[in-house]
Order: sequence, then structure tokens, then C-alpha cells
Amino acid sequence: MAAYFFVWAKSSIPMTMKGTAADPSLFMNKQQLAESSTLNAWRHFLSFATIPLDWGVYLFVLVGGFSLWIKKCSERLSRSFIVQMVLCYVGLSLITLIVFLPVSFTSYQLSVHFGISVQPLADWLKDQAISTAVSTLIGLIVMMAVMALVRRFPKNWWLPAWLLSIPFILFMMYVQPVVIDPLYNHFQPLTDGQLKTEILNMASRAGIPANNVYEADMSRETNAMNAYVNGIGAHLRIVLWDTTVNRLSHSEVLFIMAHEMGHYVMHHIIWGTVSALIGLLLTLWIAAKIHLWASIRWGVRMNISHPGDLTALPMLLLILSLLSFAAEPVQNMISRDFEWQADQYAIEMTQDRKAAIRSFQKLSVSSLSEMNPPALVKWIQYDHPTMLERIDYLEHVKLNR
Repeated sequence: MAAYFFVWAKSSIPMTMKGTAADPSLFMNKQQLAESSTLNAWRHFLSFATIPLDWGVYLFVLVGGFSLWIKKCSERLSRSFIVQMVLCYVGLSLITLIVFLPVSFTSYQLSVHFGISVQPLADWLKDQAISTAVSTLIGLIVMMAVMALVRRFPKNWWLPAWLLSIPFILFMMYVQPVVIDPLYNHFQPLTDGQLKTEILNMASRAGIPANNVYEADMSRETNAMNAYVNGIGAHLRIVLWDTTVNRLSHSEVLFIMAHEMGHYVMHHIIWGTVSALIGLLLTLWIAAKIHLWASIRWGVRMNISHPGDLTALPMLLLILSLLSFAAEPVQNMISRDFEWQADQYAIEMTQDRKAAIRSFQKLSVSSLSEMNPPALVKWIQYDHPTMLERIDYLEHVKLNR
């Protein structure tokens, strides 16, 4: 990975793009270009290097006997399966946290060094603690239900697990904007009255039932910019980072918001959820087959007496992680198509080519983004088209004037 990202991979733009609006030399200075190249090489390396590290943790805990040790400790402390499951999952989560904390800290330090993050270390540690607590709680609820089903239906647990996942996912989408997001940031109604009116008028034309626009205080954490529409039902929210409000013109913000509204208008949230549930069904079915086979094949060696044995928890997490990674390119391909559609919707709604291009150029500068990342990164990890592709499209699209 180091050789690929630091030596072989090239992220320069094609010669045919030189001098176009997608040429970063036209809107980034020499220092920013150099920093973007270095920062993104490190970003990609750390991101890809941690993928097998995740699997390695589960293998180490399983093969090294730590999974059995944690299970025995939990059994000594309680006879309740719920308590045992909590102790085993939290113990495994702590081991994972210890392994990944240096990687997360390195990413944070890189972001600070290159001027992307402005978050103090104490605040970063606080967010890490909150994130760990939230992800552990959600993961515990999910895996407790899964392991209970595996114990009862060792061959066919995948189907009831999938059926239970549907209301759980919808519930999480509903509470995300009002319960989870505020744990990290403060949200308030957009203070720019004129911009707020323009956005709400645009939302009304798009048929989006929104009566407010929210501003997140991200400037205390980052120099990057973003905006989004999330939530479902009564908790639907239009959100702008305050960095976006402060650094983009009204016309540029309106294009960004039109893009986000495009996702709502074209029902991408619904279709994305449906595709994710179909993928989850396939993943759980394959995972159940592999988990049962592995439990029989290596159960004696791993001290696993039953597929629902808590000693097998790391093995199940390993299988799910591997399958999730295998499905990621497909998920990202679907997401990229949605993003293309949202870009098309936004430019059709705003009819402002210059504002659209400037907004993407400024977003790229604020994050020191790559215009044309390496092929491996685009294929495996990019859930958006590249900035090169998006700006090139905006530069050549025919407007309906």
C-alpha cells in the first residue's frame, strides 16, 4: 500500500483537462497543490492499511484465545446471557479501540498539520469518546439480537435478523438528526435571513416539506465545508455547516443545497435504503452459511461449542466485516450514480454554471481534495464522482435558458 500510494499511484489530471475549470492549478496555489498531494497519499495509505488491521484484530482475539478468556470471565461474573454478551462485546470493543486509536490520532494530526482541522485535542478526544460510546451501544444492540438468534436458529438466523433490521434502520434514520447529531455539534436556525428565505423558497419549489434551515457550528472543528439533507418524516432537516455559509456566496450555497435537495426529490434516501436492505439480506445469508461452516470446521480448535457460543463472536464479526468490504464497491457505485443525478438536478434548478463550478472548486480547496484520485481509491472507496468529473460535467452541460 505504501509503495502504491507514495510511489506508483498518479493523481495528476489528464493533459486534455489542462487549463479547464477542473485544473487545480487555476484555483490552488503551489503550496496547496503540494500539500494536497502529500496529505491525500497519507489519507489513502492509512485508510487502506487499516482495512486488514480490522480483520487482524478479530483473528488475533479468536486464534490467540482472548475470546475464550473474555467469555469465561463473563461467565464467572454472571449467568445471564445478556450480561455475558455485554461484557464480551464491550471487551472486544476496548481491544479494537486500543489498536485503532493511534491510527485515528495520526489522521487527526495530519488534518491539523495541513490546516483542515482546527479542533483542539481535548475536543477531539471528547468526540472520539462519544463516537466510541455511540457505536458500541448500537453495535451491542445489533449483535445481541443477532447472537440470540444464532443460538436459537443456528442455520437460518439470517432471515429474522434481516426482518428485525428493517424497523431498526428506519428508527435510526428518524432519530439521527435530533438525538445523535447534537451529541457532536450545536444546531441552530440559519442566522442569515436572506439566504434562509432563498433556500426555503427553493425547497418549496422542490416540494420538500421543510420550514427551517439549520446551521451546524463546524467552524470550531474544521475549515472544510459541507451541507446535507437528512432524517425522515417529522425529523427531516436541511443542514449547512457554518463554514459553508461564511465562505461561499449565496449563489454557490444555493447550488450546493439544490444538489442536496435533489437527493430528496429523486427519493435517493428511499432507494438507497432499499438497496442497502437488499444488500444486507444477501450479506446475512452468506454470513450465516460461512459462520455455520466455520463453526463446524474449526469449532474444536477454537473452543467453540455452538455457532451461538460467545467465543465465536469475533469470528462472526470478521465474516461480516469481510463481506461488507466486498460489497463496498457495489454500494459506492450506486451512490455515485445518485450523486450524478443530484448534480444534474442542481444545475437544472439553479441554471448557474459559474456558481456551480466555483462551489466545487472552493470545496476542493477547503479540504485539499484530489481532483483525480488513484483508480484503486475511486473503485473501492469513492461514493461520489471525482471533482474532475463533476466540474468537467458542469463546464460542458447545456443549460435550458
